[in-house]
Amino acid sequence: MRYIFYNGAMRKKRVGVLRGGPSSEYEVSLDTGDAVLKNMPDHYEPVDVFIDKKAVWHIHGIRHDVKDVLKKIDVAFNAMHGEYGEDGQVQELMDRFGVKYTGSKAFPSRVAMNKGMTKEFLIKECIKTPLYKIIKRKEFGPNTVSSLYQTFPQPSVVKPLALGSSVGVSIAGNAAELAEALDKAFSHSDAVLIEEFIKGREATCGVIDNFAGEEFHALAPIEIVPPTSTDFYDYDAKYVNNETKYIIPGNFSELEKKQIQTTSALVHKALGLRHYSRSDFIVNPRRGVYFLEVNTLPGMTSHSLIPKAVAHAGQSFTDFLDHVITLALKD
Repeated sequence: MRYIFYNGAMRKKRVGVLRGGPSSEYEVSLDTGDAVLKNMPDHYEPVDVFIDKKAVWHIHGIRHDVKDVLKKIDVAFNAMHGEYGEDGQVQELMDRFGVKYTGSKAFPSRVAMNKGMTKEFLIKECIKTPLYKIIKRKEFGPNTVSSLYQTFPQPSVVKPLALGSSVGVSIAGNAAELAEALDKAFSHSDAVLIEEFIKGREATCGVIDNFAGEEFHALAPIEIVPPTSTDFYDYDAKYVNNETKYIIPGNFSELEKKQIQTTSALVHKALGLRHYSRSDFIVNPRRGVYFLEVNTLPGMTSHSLIPKAVAHAGQSFTDFLDHVITLALKD
């Protein structure tokens, strides 16, 4: 139901749009929340819930306790990314207070946010992913770089273990670059993932629950062509540089397209994700399709890829939001 009765009168259901938060993706989350608020279906009453960098919650600029905020809404649209909003912490808060919300539940969110745990889960499903190794800060010593460079396939990709939007990610081609990449990643995280670099075309594919007649519907794969000034689809290529090209559907063979879509749906199902997700891939002409990582709360900004794929499928962004909110209200 889109309306409820309150003191005998019918009113619209209030959708609290959670944005901001103590995350390295704070600015992106503000933009996602803004896009959701501007495109909210008319039959809901949007409530802008701003969470600052200290995790203090506000409505209309006024500080509120979390419990008081959640009492004022009927469902939460989680427009946060990264730490706190996407890693299970906010999900646990809403579960504690019995509030319905969009996106995956707490445990799947924690697993998907941790790139190492995600790989461990999905390798059991025979999903192909680049060779990787996890390094914890306490294990990092003076001989780590030389040992890694000699024993791990190079070039390599170095990433913070549990961040999104390519924050702190580097590609290393020699020992000096590897040392610099590890320092950069450790500045964002206490644990780092080093991954085999596989050259190829970058792809992403969204999955939506109960859409287009399918329980887990994979949208058209998108091919991402970063600007020539960068080696990969980094933070600037995603949110700053307007030269990145998005090809929908991507120029993949039918077999590659099918593998991307099938794997995206399998990732979504195997990790127990909910409502929508987006998986990222690298496609090598000789080695095939490799899964990289999954986003449980992908961006909804003007640069973002779920809205682009939904539009390609013939549905407006407003209708997509309505679909996701309806799913959340039913769960």
